[in-house]
Amino acid sequence: MKNKIASSDESEAEKRVVVITGAASGIGLAAAKMFAERGATTCLIDFQKEKLEKVAETVPGASAYYLDICNIELIKKTVTEIIEKFSKVDILVNSAGVGDIEKAEKFTEKTWRKVIDINLTGTFFISQIIGKEMIKAGSGGKIICLASQAGIVAIDKHVAYSASKAGILSIVRSLAYEWGQYGIQVNAVSPTVTETPIIEGYWDKGEVHDEAIKNIPAGRFCKPQEIAAAILFLASKESDMITGANIVIDGGYTIH
Repeated sequence: MKNKIASSDESEAEKRVVVITGAASGIGLAAAKMFAERGATTCLIDFQKEKLEKVAETVPGASAYYLDICNIELIKKTVTEIIEKFSKVDILVNSAGVGDIEKAEKFTEKTWRKVIDINLTGTFFISQIIGKEMIKAGSGGKIICLASQAGIVAIDKHVAYSASKAGILSIVRSLAYEWGQYGIQVNAVSPTVTETPIIEGYWDKGEVHDEAIKNIPAGRFCKPQEIAAAILFLASKESDMITGANIVIDGGYTIH
């Protein structure tokens, strides 16, 4: 099946409807702005209601949807609203996530479930719900999931986060395998530490910061715009033969 959706051509971009979770800040917001600059219709999803409403004003033509990604019934309701308003969803960007950290022996059940529910379960079910709409529409689609270098290599105090991101890589491969027949490409992007609010208080200062930088051959952390650019590529027609893949953007962190 020929995928009619994604193209770098701006006349095509104007026809695309993009749903982005975790859109109130960081990588999700950077991606939303890039899509909007190219004329796409952007639907911004986040659980930080006031912040989401404020940032939506900075993204031309954006619609804001408050959503707890752990609430599957609310996901269904929100996707229904989007479909009723825009008739379709062409691209889903799964950027929502949390990064609670602790030594494995101290990790609590409550925190474990929180990380897995938001990062992994939420990612799967919004992908499933929107994927069904893409299959029903019969025009293909693109699903891009934010994974992490932590899903590839071991990182101190990241047991739940790493498990969730490794799980995302598995989900991506499974969905790509099952949905390729419908012209839907499903891929992941795995960044190293990226300069977003999620790193504040841990990666951004002191010995942890210095040690991380030392282990990145590029000598710095990622910028949200660099990850957003990869997302944009995976949403384009030029990436139609890329599915089930994981683009690692880590400045070389995982090569040694």
